[in-house]
Amino acid sequence: MYIDTLALHQFRNYESAEITFSKGINILYGDNAQGKTNILEAIYLLATTKSHRGNKDKEMIGFGYDESHIRANIKKHDINHRIDMHLRKSKSKGVAIDLVPIKRSAELLGLVNIILFSPEDLSIIKNSPVERRRFMDVELCQLNRIYFSDLSNYNKVLNQRNNLLRQISFDHSMEDMLPVWDSQLIDYGRKIIKERRNFIDKLNDIIYEIHKKLSAGKEELRLVYDCDIEEQLFEEELLSKRAVDLRYQSTQIGPHRDDILFMVGDMDVKKYGSQGQQRTVALSLKLAEIELVKQIIHDNPILLLDDVMSELDSKRRDALLASIRDIQTIITCTGYDDFIKERLKIDKIYKVVSGKLE
Repeated sequence: MYIDTLALHQFRNYESAEITFSKGINILYGDNAQGKTNILEAIYLLATTKSHRGNKDKEMIGFGYDESHIRANIKKHDINHRIDMHLRKSKSKGVAIDLVPIKRSAELLGLVNIILFSPEDLSIIKNSPVERRRFMDVELCQLNRIYFSDLSNYNKVLNQRNNLLRQISFDHSMEDMLPVWDSQLIDYGRKIIKERRNFIDKLNDIIYEIHKKLSAGKEELRLVYDCDIEEQLFEEELLSKRAVDLRYQSTQIGPHRDDILFMVGDMDVKKYGSQGQQRTVALSLKLAEIELVKQIIHDNPILLLDDVMSELDSKRRDALLASIRDIQTIITCTGYDDFIKERLKIDKIYKVVSGKLE
């Protein structure tokens, strides 16, 4: 799987641009705030329907315009595909696959498998549980459209239930409506918990050897899915916590409070690991993610490295670069340093200056 060409029109700081990528290593370099990451954002958007920066569609449209267009030609299993996406300020985005409009942008999921690695990912261990849930959800949504549907429905039901809990504080008779939302929350929540557990189990099968090698055989890493509530206990616990939910006017248990623990022996790396250990675990997690996606889709994902090389020491850089030799990789950096030249065969290089490619 690889992206052949990407065209941007009125997207971010790009008035109009078309980029041809190699199947191998592609470098986008230039000073900060020139538009390198905007290219990665466009690719990520085409694959996942969302910005990795958390931006809304209208925020990605070029300044002074009402709409933007992104087009990519990709090859997957020797078949060519074209993806078109229109971002519009006053409407929801429009998406077409092979020139055929799709009704829901979620239908796009799984056509292109993207793995993004940025400096923020190096802090995933010590950041809030929100980031670790997002890590699970982004990958699972690309690999499993049913999971995407269950997660979307769960979040909608959760919002409806929380709104009702707030309304009940003004009108207690509305409490009779809670069972309607409870049953749906339990149904979707159980499915999410099951898929997240399977995902972590599969990662564990891979990450052990990766981390042992990165730590020179000194550490044995184990991921623990710290689910807020077991699926078989969800209904019982949700009912038992109803008084608490009413008091706080929000749902206090469920997969929206899940987390991942990173254990080296009996040590919780988030609480007691050094910064170096945390970064090594984060890299192990990303390398394991790459390998897991390969196994599941029976193809190579596309890897986006957003200015992450400068954040890694030589040992960690070598480990990352060794893992990407057979997959299409698009790297952004302020300068293609000697360590990249020495360790990689660079196939395409673009200099990015103020939304233009040289």
